[in-house]
Amino acid sequence: MTDALLPAAPQPLEKEGNCYFRKGCNPLAQTGRSKLQNQRAALNQQILKAMRMGTGAENLLKAATNQKVREQVRLELSFLNSDLQMLKEELEGLNISVGVYQNTEEAFTIPLIPLGLKETKDVDFSVALKDFILEHYSEDSYLYEDEIADLMDLRQACRTPSRNGAGVELLMSYFIQLGFVESRFFPPTRQMGILFTWYDSLTGVPVSQQNLLLEKASILFNIGALYTQIGTRCNRQTEAGLESTVDAFQRAAGVLNYLKETFTHTPSYDMSPAMLTVLVKMMLAQAQESTFEKVCLPGLQNEFFLLVKVAQEAAKVGEVYQQLHTAMNQEPVKENIPYSWASLACVKAHHYEALAHYFTATLLIDHQLKPGEDEDHQEKCLSQLYGHMPEGLTPLATLRNVHQRQLLGKSHLCRAITHHEESMREASLCKKLCNIEVLQEVLSAAHQRSQLKYTQLREDDDLLNLTDAPDIISKTEREVEIILPQFSKVTVTDFFQKLGPLSVFSANKRWTAPRSIHFTAEEGDLGFTLRGNSPVQVHFLDPYCSAAAAGTKEGDYIVSIQDVDCKWLTVSEVMKMLKSFGQNDIEMKVVSLLDATSSVHSKCATYSVGMQKTYSMICLGIDVDDKTDKTKKISKKLSFLSWSTNKNRQKSASTLCLPSVGVARPPVKKKLSSPFSLLNTDSSLY
Repeated sequence: MTDALLPAAPQPLEKEGNCYFRKGCNPLAQTGRSKLQNQRAALNQQILKAMRMGTGAENLLKAATNQKVREQVRLELSFLNSDLQMLKEELEGLNISVGVYQNTEEAFTIPLIPLGLKETKDVDFSVALKDFILEHYSEDSYLYEDEIADLMDLRQACRTPSRNGAGVELLMSYFIQLGFVESRFFPPTRQMGILFTWYDSLTGVPVSQQNLLLEKASILFNIGALYTQIGTRCNRQTEAGLESTVDAFQRAAGVLNYLKETFTHTPSYDMSPAMLTVLVKMMLAQAQESTFEKVCLPGLQNEFFLLVKVAQEAAKVGEVYQQLHTAMNQEPVKENIPYSWASLACVKAHHYEALAHYFTATLLIDHQLKPGEDEDHQEKCLSQLYGHMPEGLTPLATLRNVHQRQLLGKSHLCRAITHHEESMREASLCKKLCNIEVLQEVLSAAHQRSQLKYTQLREDDDLLNLTDAPDIISKTEREVEIILPQFSKVTVTDFFQKLGPLSVFSANKRWTAPRSIHFTAEEGDLGFTLRGNSPVQVHFLDPYCSAAAAGTKEGDYIVSIQDVDCKWLTVSEVMKMLKSFGQNDIEMKVVSLLDATSSVHSKCATYSVGMQKTYSMICLGIDVDDKTDKTKKISKKLSFLSWSTNKNRQKSASTLCLPSVGVARPPVKKKLSSPFSLLNTDSSLY
């Protein structure tokens, strides 16, 4: 993941047939996954329409006084609620359409659950960013039309990422680019007027905000979702494929956990802390399941110590799925988690618990302690398999007594059969799971295997002699853990680096408009020294030199010399350029950093149809004095801003324009070594 996104040369376009698309994106791919995502987008629109109509009907019901009108509205409202419920059930069906995401190789394995990508609406950055460039940076906005177009193209490409590493890199590139955009154009004291709309991936409910944090959080969610789709696509019949599956789900858990800890007040159900906690558990459970499959991949040999290991690994998988099922049934997650997901977690919990008891029964029944075998080792393994032995039994005595081993083994088989039957019953209660043929086949085959083994050993007095089999201690040789997102491996260049170094030229700082300074070096002496490094500042200014007389001040930043942009030049480069003019007149443009002004509170509303009040509105109040101050500031700016009516350009034009200042591109493009350090993760307004 090292491809760079350059503002002057965007990511290469790949050719497929007659269409070109950005690397990591293929919007025209007619795959089952893309068709499913298109269905999700269409359902989101239908859910939005139904919820708006329902809201209107409820308002009419409150306002109407005529009894016949109220009865008619109640009838229509019941129809709308029924339609909405059907649409949500259809969306749940898409969320459990796991077969589309699985590997194409035919495999006799239980499917894994992927997350669907969040859908969004188009966003036009052009007008707002051009206005801000003109107003805040005092530069001609038309010089940045290509950069703004690159940003919008990158966002559009992120709506259809490919299901591989290139797709993940594409989303990460946009996420890092959003950090640059936030620092350049989104001051904390005002809203930019850009509305971001994202749909909840589980409920289809839309959320709209004029806050870039919603955009960043949603992209993070899609990175995690894409990792889950990569994990389900891996070939689980090979060791390398299973290793990739485990890695993908660990990375998905890491991204979702990072999202939970970084964006703590997201106004969307699928990104709420409670839901993200459950999703992280689900990713780790599926990674643990793949670890168990990797242990069993070479083929299980009927060997004592191997069966002990496999039994404890299976118990571990059953344990994490039981914990996941419990978490899925807690409020407030229970209302929004797909019922089929909770059912599948319960099915897997019983299934793997049954496998643990089956493997324990096999090692007890099929193996006998023979002379010369490592008696102490087997005794130790058997004692570590249980938390406590059944009453009256000891590990060594059980190993030596064939009858006791068979009785204990049959007890484990009975518990295995009970868990198999419970897993099949849970699967039969969910309509969506009944339609997954491979799941039904795996559960049925495992049940028949345990039933057959018990039938071969069954005796008439088993009901009297058999005791309850003890619980098996879960243990794994590889405890799966979250893998944090590695943004540093993705090299991204700031699209708007022409504005200057981000440490100085950001939305949080304000300057004067560029001032032209005409001066000459008297006898080779400029009258001032320089300090800093990109951009260079005037230092130790002689108050009697020609530069000071022309208006230069100590602390001024030099932005250009003779119309050559020098915001990225070093002290030595700027000094060399100034001295090259000798006794000739020098034209230098400088800006002065203004003092920090008091914060102006801004209003921030979150529009979310049908959501609770705590999630649907975040509003910061404005008092009368703040409004008065804001009006005064706007009136001052209007003295040097003019309205532009030129709408004939192919690209969107800014509503504000200034006379051309002739800014050139920096001669050397310098990549920022660690752009991720500049990302603003503060979610206090979110």
